[in-house]
Amino acid sequence: MIAPTPTPPYFAVIFTSVRTEGENGYTDAAERMAALAAEQPGFLGVESARNEVGITVSYWESLDAIRNWKQNAEHLLVQEKGREVFYSSYKTRICKVERDYEFEK
Repeated sequence: MIAPTPTPPYFAVIFTSVRTEGENGYTDAAERMAALAAEQPGFLGVESARNEVGITVSYWESLDAIRNWKQNAEHLLVQEKGREVFYSSYKTRICKVERDYEFEK
């Protein structure tokens, strides 16, 4: 599903990852983080896709909202598990959305 975002500007966190072998509790952790992120002040939406490379884009009202999410205690624990268990590599990019447009049939 495409996240319904407001009129720009707003911010996007692009999390690109390569998983390790095995489930290792990843699905439950990913679902919990999506639900927890949605409860955070300033959260606007999320989109995610995974094949060999996973890409999750979350949308936020401000850089402060992103910082607060990064420092959420439960999120910090899952970030550590990500480094130890879930991912062989990942990259996070934060950007400002200046313009967006859409098409729908």
